[in-house]
Amino acid sequence: MDWMIEVEGLVKTFGHLTAVDGVSFKVPKGQVLGFLGPNGAGKSTTMKMITGFMTPTAGSVRVAGHNMDAHPIAAKTQIGYLPEGAPAYPDMTPISFLNFVADVRRLDNATRQRRLDYVIANVHLEAVLEQPIETLSKGFKRRVGLAQAILHDPPVLVLDEPTDGLDPNQKHEVRSLIADMAKEKAIIISTHILEEVDAVCNRAMIIADGRILADGTPAELERQSPFHNAVLIDSQDDGVAEALEAMANVSQVEEIQGGRFRAYPKDGQSIVAEVAELVKKRSWSTSLLAVEQPRLDEVFRNITRARPQNDRASEPESGRGEAA
Repeated sequence: MDWMIEVEGLVKTFGHLTAVDGVSFKVPKGQVLGFLGPNGAGKSTTMKMITGFMTPTAGSVRVAGHNMDAHPIAAKTQIGYLPEGAPAYPDMTPISFLNFVADVRRLDNATRQRRLDYVIANVHLEAVLEQPIETLSKGFKRRVGLAQAILHDPPVLVLDEPTDGLDPNQKHEVRSLIADMAKEKAIIISTHILEEVDAVCNRAMIIADGRILADGTPAELERQSPFHNAVLIDSQDDGVAEALEAMANVSQVEEIQGGRFRAYPKDGQSIVAEVAELVKKRSWSTSLLAVEQPRLDEVFRNITRARPQNDRASEPESGRGEAA
């Protein structure tokens, strides 16, 4: 496996507070990892350590084979980083800022012009290139931040809330750009927008209290929903609930409202064919027979609200910024 990001036993403490507590994972080329968690979960702190912006208390990070502690410059050249807040020099214009970043990244003239043309077109900055950054809207500031992160075409991208402040059309454009770049990169995205995970991520990780609580594809996480493979049925016939409850593979039947029932399967197995057969056999009149669609937000709530409450909300400013 071509691992581009390797995180092993990452820990960050601030005095008595442990903001990140033994986080380990790997990200290969071609994978977009959605990093999810409530406020103060440790997402941004973890991303800062991965990019070398913050030194871990314990653990190690390797980027494209380079150890961040032993060879920080070699590791950082492989990373494009969009931090929280999209910081930039406010008195610069987007074009002057991007040229400054190109200087820092030591891009030659031909590469500089090619990459400037690419990011300006794909992040849609044409209309504001000569406008001071401090006068830009939040969405345009975010786009300038994304442009600088991808300017040098790095193999690893770490993006903290990349669509924050964007309107729906702009979000779609940025998600499409990320999906296109993902073919040749390893990408970590911190987001509180769960639809974004379904849109661009092929892996999702839920973190709370500095620990990883769930890790898998969005579909795998959705299967943890209590509604996975549950069947909805609308029928005014008598005895519907009792007949559903008598089925061998049904664990529970819930009447949602008058004449609408939800049948929960045992062990998450598919029961829709059996329910359909029962409807046919009983000659019930039904206006709805459908498999419930599990939602990632329900899984997220179930996983994170079960965690013990502590004083993580008092995490110091240097380790905060978890906008989930």
